[in-house]
Amino acid sequence: MAKVTLTVNGRTVGGECEERTLLVHFIREKLGLTGTHVGCDTSQCGACVVHMDGKSVKSCSILAVQASGSAITTIEGLAANGELHPVQAAFKEHHGLQCGFCTPGMVMTAVDMINRHGGALDEKTVRTELEGNICRCTGYHNIVQAVLAANAEMHAAQQAAE
Repeated sequence: MAKVTLTVNGRTVGGECEERTLLVHFIREKLGLTGTHVGCDTSQCGACVVHMDGKSVKSCSILAVQASGSAITTIEGLAANGELHPVQAAFKEHHGLQCGFCTPGMVMTAVDMINRHGGALDEKTVRTELEGNICRCTGYHNIVQAVLAANAEMHAAQQAAE
């Protein structure tokens, strides 16, 4: 058994697990944070995306022991003070979800994408960067519109703060 210590959603947590335990299973089973979904276990669907040290990663492709010492943000850690994160709010407003299974991974991917591009996103870039996330319900149009709307809002808020 390996000892794993992480900072998850701003809180230091730890536990023991087998060395072969995937981060997604540690998050769900040891920490009880079930918003991160297990979709394929082969890093193809993106349902398990979390942020590790500020960057989006597929948590089914990382061992929990490899992540030990890292800061992890899950979908449960995005909202603050009872307010949805702008990307979560945009997904709701633009109907960027149907069954909701892929939504946590899509949202986490979108937050990272917006942060990396600093407001300079277009539809082609969003579609290209969402290729690692599979949605079987929506056809992606509303997801792309939600990401673009959140990007505009987050960029405007950033410019107003400066």
